[in-house]
Amino acid sequence: MGYIEQNLIAGETVAYRTQLHWIIFLWPAVFLIFAVIGVMGRQDYGAGALLVGLVWGLYSYIRFSSSEFGVTNRRVLIKVGFIRRHSLELLLSKVEGIGVDQGIIGRVLGYGTIIVTGTGGTKEPFRNIAAALEFRRMVQQHVASSQ
Repeated sequence: MGYIEQNLIAGETVAYRTQLHWIIFLWPAVFLIFAVIGVMGRQDYGAGALLVGLVWGLYSYIRFSSSEFGVTNRRVLIKVGFIRRHSLELLLSKVEGIGVDQGIIGRVLGYGTIIVTGTGGTKEPFRNIAAALEFRRMVQQHVASSQ
């Protein structure tokens, strides 16, 4: 059971969930490929690239597995972090806007940065979110239906 399910209130149901995009594993994979090439070619950088790739890959895996993004029939719930946790729980009635920032690669691969703006000036960006446009659509749909 994840963070979102543990923090549901009475009568609340999860309408949409997403996670971080697989793109966060790209650079660790590049370093691991360089490590394999370096080891096979008996280059000196192979061990260093392997260490960097493994550490960065582990860090990315922890980020991936400890991040949750959800929309319920009452709130937007976001939790990122394992040791140092950052969470946002915003009632749909308090959502003022939700923006999506996508570069060219993000548009092609389907990820982006969501910026949740709440009443009172709360402005929270969350990067590398899978299906960011769908997340925004679901928030807007539930905000409209709750009014």
